[in-house]
Amino acid sequence: MVMLLQDAEGPPTLCDLCLAQVCRSLSSLCSMRADGSMSLIWAPVFPQETADQLLNHMAAKEILNDTTVGIFRNCKELRLRRASIRSCPLSAEAFHLALCPHRLLELDASWVSGGLTGADIVSGLASNPECRSSLQRLSLNGLRLDWESLEANGGIHVGFSSLRGLRMLNLANTDLNDAALEDICTLPHLETLDISCSAISKLTALLECKNTLRSLIAHRQRHLDMSPARLVFVFSQLHALKHLDFSEDHFSVDDSDGRDGDETVRQLLEGSPQVLPSLVSLDISGRKRISEAAIRSFVESRSGLVFLGLLATGVSSCDFFSTQKNLKVTGEADENQVCEALRRYRDRECFVREALVHLYSLTTDTDKPQPDVLKLVVSGMQRHPTSLHIHLVATACVFNLTTQDLAEAMPISLLSSTVTQLLNTMKNFPNHQQVQKNCLLALCSDYILQEVPFDKYLAAMLVINWLSSHEDPTLQRMAVAVISILVAKLSTEEMAQFSKDIFIMKQLLAIVQQKAMVGVVDSTLKFALSALWNLTDEMPVAARNFIECRGLELYEEVLESYYTEPSIQQKVLGLLNNIAEVEELQVDLMEEDLLEHILSLLQDSQVDVGVRYFAGGILAHLASRPDAWTLENELRSTVLKQLHDSIMTWTHLEREMVSYRSFHPFCPLLQTCQPAGVQLWAVWAIHLVCTQNTSHYSSMLEKEGLTELLKALAAHPSTHSDIKGLSDSILNLIQRQHLTQTHLLNFKLTVATRWD
Repeated sequence: MVMLLQDAEGPPTLCDLCLAQVCRSLSSLCSMRADGSMSLIWAPVFPQETADQLLNHMAAKEILNDTTVGIFRNCKELRLRRASIRSCPLSAEAFHLALCPHRLLELDASWVSGGLTGADIVSGLASNPECRSSLQRLSLNGLRLDWESLEANGGIHVGFSSLRGLRMLNLANTDLNDAALEDICTLPHLETLDISCSAISKLTALLECKNTLRSLIAHRQRHLDMSPARLVFVFSQLHALKHLDFSEDHFSVDDSDGRDGDETVRQLLEGSPQVLPSLVSLDISGRKRISEAAIRSFVESRSGLVFLGLLATGVSSCDFFSTQKNLKVTGEADENQVCEALRRYRDRECFVREALVHLYSLTTDTDKPQPDVLKLVVSGMQRHPTSLHIHLVATACVFNLTTQDLAEAMPISLLSSTVTQLLNTMKNFPNHQQVQKNCLLALCSDYILQEVPFDKYLAAMLVINWLSSHEDPTLQRMAVAVISILVAKLSTEEMAQFSKDIFIMKQLLAIVQQKAMVGVVDSTLKFALSALWNLTDEMPVAARNFIECRGLELYEEVLESYYTEPSIQQKVLGLLNNIAEVEELQVDLMEEDLLEHILSLLQDSQVDVGVRYFAGGILAHLASRPDAWTLENELRSTVLKQLHDSIMTWTHLEREMVSYRSFHPFCPLLQTCQPAGVQLWAVWAIHLVCTQNTSHYSSMLEKEGLTELLKALAAHPSTHSDIKGLSDSILNLIQRQHLTQTHLLNFKLTVATRWD
C-alpha cells in the first residue's frame, strides 16, 4: 500500500482566489484618472487586512506600478496598515499620493525601482502626522537614500528621527552614512537596526540607543574605521542587545581586508563573559581565525544562546555542538546546519552559494524525499535570479533531490514551481553549458514531464534551442526525449505555433539523418522520430515543412534500411500517415516505389501488426480519393483488396499503440460511398482505440459526429458484413459507456439525497 502525499501548502484559500481574480480584472473594475492612474469604480469598505493582502498580491504578481497603485488613494475603503511594495516600479509622486495618506504600521519598500529614493519615502511618510507616530517597521533595503537630490529639488531634509514610532529599520545595501546613523540613533523606541553593506565608518552613535537596541545586523561592514578594541567596547555597552550579526562575505574579502573584523570577533569570543551576557543569537559566518576553544567558552558562558552563525568559518563541525540540543547552528557539518543557513541567509548571495555547495555533496546519494530542502533550494534561486554561481550549484541540487523516484513523493505544487524556476534559469543563462545540462538532467523525468503542470511550450522551445548548439550524445538523447514528450503535451494552439518553426523540423531531421547514416538503433533516434510524428499530427504546416526539408526522401531511406526494426518502422509510417491525412500533400506520396514498399509491409504476415496498421492507414487515405490517385488504377485496386484481406488477419492489440487528438481525419473514410478496404481500416482503427480507452474516445466520437457516420455505415445495405460487425461493436461500446455513466450519476444523486 502506498501513502499519497498531500500538497504541503494545500489549496489556495478563498480569499487568495478572490484577490487573484481582482488582480486579473483590475482594468474592468477601474476607471482612469486624468493623470493616468486607476481608481476603483465602486468598492465596499474592505476589511483592513484584506486591503494589505490586495496590495501584497499586486506586488507579488508584478502588476503594482504608478497606474495600478492609484486604487489605494481611496483611504476610506482601502485602509493600509502593513504595506509591501518590494521591487515594484513606483515614482515618488505615485508613492506620495497612494501610500502616504494611510496610517501605516509597516512598510517594506526594499529594492523598489522607478526613481523612488529613501529620502522620498521618509519625507513622504513624515508629511502625514499620523505616520510620524504610527509607523513601527520600515525596510529600505537596496535603495539610494539620496538626501542631496531631495534638497537640490527644493525638498526639506526630514531625517529618520522624524518617524518617532520606528522600532525596526532596515537600511542594508544603502548609502547610509555616519551622519544619518547619528540621526537614527536618537529614535526613542529603536529595537532592530540593519546596516549591512552600508558606508558606515563609525558605530559609536549606537551608544545613543544602548538601552533600547535589541538587534543589530552589521553584515559586511567594509568601511568601518574603528579599532577592534573600540568596536568590542561599543558592543559591550549595548545593554539590551539580544541579537548581533557581524558576519562577512568570505568570497569577496582577502586576508588583509577583513583582518580588523576578524580580530574584533576573536576579542569578543575570548573576552569577558560580562560582554553581552544576555545574547540570544550571534552570527559570525564568513569570519576567519576562529578557534573551537573560543566558541566553546563563549557558548558555555551564555546559557540563553539559541543561535550561532558559523558558515564558512571552519569550526561548525566542533563536537561540542552535539551536546547543545537547544542551539541552532549554520555551517557545513551536516544537512541540518546547511538547511538552517539556506533558511536564514536567503538574501545573502555569498552564504546561499556556500550552503548550496555543501548541500550538493550531502544529497548526491540521497534516497529519501526531502520536499522542505527542495523548497529552500528553489527559494534561493528565486531570490538571486542573476547569480550564475547560485544557479550552477542549485540546479545540480535540484537534480539530486528529484532524481529516480524522489519526484513522485514531492507535492505537485512544489514540483511545478521547481520546473518553472528551471525554465527561468535556462532563459537567464542560455550560453552556460553546465547550467543548461543540469536543468536538462532535472527535466528528463517521465513523471515530471507527464504529471507536473508547467509551461510545456516554453520548455520545448528552450530545449530545442539548446539542442541546436550541442552535440554531446548523452545530452542530445535527453534533450530529444524531453522534446518528444513535451510535443505530445502541447495544446492544439501551442502545437500550431510550435509547428510553424521550420528550424525545429530541421533540427530533428538532422538527428534522424545523423543516426541513419551509421545505421544505429538507439533511444535518441526513436525519440526524434516520435517527436516528428507528434509534431505533424493534424498539423498541415508541419507536414509541409517536413516535405520542404526533404524529410520524405530521408524517411524512404530509413524505411528500407530499418526493415527489421518494427519500432522504427511504426514511427516512420505514423508520420507518413499524418501526411496522407492532408489532402493537398497526398500528391507528394504518389511514388510507385514508395507505395509498393508500403503495400509489401501491409501484406507481409511476418511483419508486426503495428507496422501493418500504419501502412494500411497511409494506403487507405490515398486510395480514398480516386480523383487524386495519379498512379496506375491497377495498383489502387490491389491496395483496396489487400487492405481488406490483410486487416481481417490482424489480431487485437492489448498494448496502446496510437492515440488521436481527434477523429476528424476519419470522417472522409467512413462515408458509405468509400470502398470496403478504406472503411474497414477506419472502423478497425476506431475499434482499437475505443477498446483501450472507452471513456475518452466514446465522448470524442459523439462530440465530433462520428457515431452518426457509424450508424449510417452499419445500416447501409451495401456495407460489407465485416465493417457492419465492427461498427456495431463500437456503437455497443459507446452505449455501455453511457449506461455506466448514467448508473454512476444515479448513484451519486442517491447518496446526495440520503445525506440531505
